[in-house]
Amino acid sequence: MKLNTRNVTKKAGMTLLELTVVILVLLSLISILFIGARAWKKGADRAGCIMNIRNLQQAVRSYANMNAKNPNEAVAGLKGLVVGPGLFVEDEPNCPSDATKAYTGYAATVPDVGVLWVACGNIANTPDHVPSNTDAW
Repeated sequence: MKLNTRNVTKKAGMTLLELTVVILVLLSLISILFIGARAWKKGADRAGCIMNIRNLQQAVRSYANMNAKNPNEAVAGLKGLVVGPGLFVEDEPNCPSDATKAYTGYAATVPDVGVLWVACGNIANTPDHVPSNTDAW
């Protein structure tokens, strides 16, 4: 009795199972990338919003110092004296995470140290977006 001695050759390539595993690994890596990018964007928007609020705080402090105004002193039209062309802040900024949300709460008094003059208009949608006072910065 003679045994079958034909040469069995394997073809180079990938099986369907190997291809499926590769695709699943790639999809997993892509999903992790998107999650990381979303977290990075949220942090960048938060930092940008805090910087806008900080610039407005510095502007109102500069105005108060240059015009001998004390904290809690009422100034009629304070926003118009600080924000506008040729003033301390050229254009009124909007929240970086939602450009349709302007800053709110422009008080008519010079704020105390550590008290915010404005608040983010996007705070209703994302309450942890920015801190409520300068101590949390």
